[in-house]
Amino acid sequence: MEMSITEAARKYHEKMFPGYQSKFLETDPEFIERFDNFAFDEVVSSDDLDDRTRMMAMIAVLIGSQSIDEFQAMAPAALNFGVTPVEMKEIVYQAVPYLGIGRVFPLLHGINDVLEDRGIKLPLEPQAVTTTENRLQAGEQAMVDIMGESMKGFAESGPEESCHINRWLTDNCFGDYYTRKGLDLKQREMITFCFLSAQGGCEPQLVSHAANNMLIGNDKEFLIKIISQCIPFIGYPRSLNALRCVNEAAETLKKEKETKEHV
Repeated sequence: MEMSITEAARKYHEKMFPGYQSKFLETDPEFIERFDNFAFDEVVSSDDLDDRTRMMAMIAVLIGSQSIDEFQAMAPAALNFGVTPVEMKEIVYQAVPYLGIGRVFPLLHGINDVLEDRGIKLPLEPQAVTTTENRLQAGEQAMVDIMGESMKGFAESGPEESCHINRWLTDNCFGDYYTRKGLDLKQREMITFCFLSAQGGCEPQLVSHAANNMLIGNDKEFLIKIISQCIPFIGYPRSLNALRCVNEAAETLKKEKETKEHV
């Protein structure tokens, strides 16, 4: 059977994987025709999202869904589209507070293998800017920069039996990770949204981080573009859940703004 992969899909695939021909072209030609035409033509042509951002989101959802084989397959494509080795590492590192080391451990090996295959010497240049002494304060400042002044004192808030978790969210999640160089806060909130979208089962947190994205400048339209580009890699159910969470967050922020304007 003669395949009818579109010219746009062929060109995009060649840009991702120069000179590479998948064995699936021989074993699963009908599937490859439909998948490539959808993912690498219809989807990538649906909006004006730049390729580098698209690849960062794609890598993040593959991490979030623990798609280890596809992560290793797509990581070289991300590098080919200009995602730097430092950015790739930072995306993997930031997954730890959202997925846990048990699910990220194989991906640390995966990205190291990809970088070493390219002749990139490890470890990469250090990106940490906090110390043991200032990580709590720096983490709180990152939270304030994203979510506003209401986050001041968050580390000391909550019931006595669980307030230590709020402290850890401040000094570990934000102080150890969000403060690192290599990605800015908008990029970090975008990949966090992708982690949560892809792993499923954490919709309350997804609503919160959808709101965080909007507060820091990744608006509703941008998040819908991110969801759309990731559909081929995580499927419709989790993508539609993410869309619902974005709509909920947007509506909440709208009501909060209206309330403030009437006070």
